[in-house]
Amino acid sequence: MTLIALSGELTDHGHRLVQRVYYEDTDFSGVVYHARYLHFMERARTDYLRLLGVEQATLAIEGDAEGLVFVVHRMEIDFKAPARMDDILTITTTTEKAGGAKMVLGQEIRREGTLLIAAKVIIAVINGQGRPRRLPEALGKKFLGQG
Repeated sequence: MTLIALSGELTDHGHRLVQRVYYEDTDFSGVVYHARYLHFMERARTDYLRLLGVEQATLAIEGDAEGLVFVVHRMEIDFKAPARMDDILTITTTTEKAGGAKMVLGQEIRREGTLLIAAKVIIAVINGQGRPRRLPEALGKKFLGQG
């Protein structure tokens, strides 16, 4: 039996998380409700941070005098094909840019290699008062696989 880590795994290109589709994720026809894909992608981004050793709560409170928070600023999603109840989905997250006051992440959701969802997620880096701030260089390097 192969064990899969609860938080997924880091890869050479980013992060991979495997999730099952449950009844609660679907609409009356058994197809995944479109908003549920956001949940799958959010879980993947959170676990990506976790495996990089980034504790969001700690950054917000103790990161430095300003604090540091990540918020989704913009998201582009292409719905290619539907997922259905009991499907096993693989959500991948890659960092395209990490610097300045933003990060750009690419996310895909696949079922057995078939692309279902492709998304581009722009993450704003803000301080505790909600103002843009620069991503610390060391943290940016972690996201780019250099730290």
